[in-house]
Amino acid sequence: MSALEFLDTNVLVYAYDAGNTTKRRAAQQLLRVALNGQAIISTQVLAEFSATLLHKLSPPVHPNDLIALLDALGPIKVIPLDAGLVRRAVEAKETYGVHLYDAMIVAAAEKAGCKRIWSEDLNPGQKYFGIVVESPFH
Repeated sequence: MSALEFLDTNVLVYAYDAGNTTKRRAAQQLLRVALNGQAIISTQVLAEFSATLLHKLSPPVHPNDLIALLDALGPIKVIPLDAGLVRRAVEAKETYGVHLYDAMIVAAAEKAGCKRIWSEDLNPGQKYFGIVVESPFH
């Protein structure tokens, strides 16, 4: 894995979700690489990760535990969302027919100069603005 990799929200969620041990193992491996500075996420990824752990996991993660997890993710480079990124996401949505939030992942990865997006949601093997998608769970 090079430094130009982007992790989608599902990678972070599976790293902490005990429901699927196979996916958890793969996600934790990618998370270790990200914590060593070799992958990038966005503020959107952090927000979706937080919402999922607080509201969709059963049992939900306690807010204090989530704060500790977010602190542990601190070494990962984060691409902030801005108006230009949202605009580019709308272009990605129009070009590729993906959901706006998936398009924001693509736009953030492009802004960061990533060559690959690790995601379960986007189509593995497809390129979005020249960035290839791979699923860590296949």
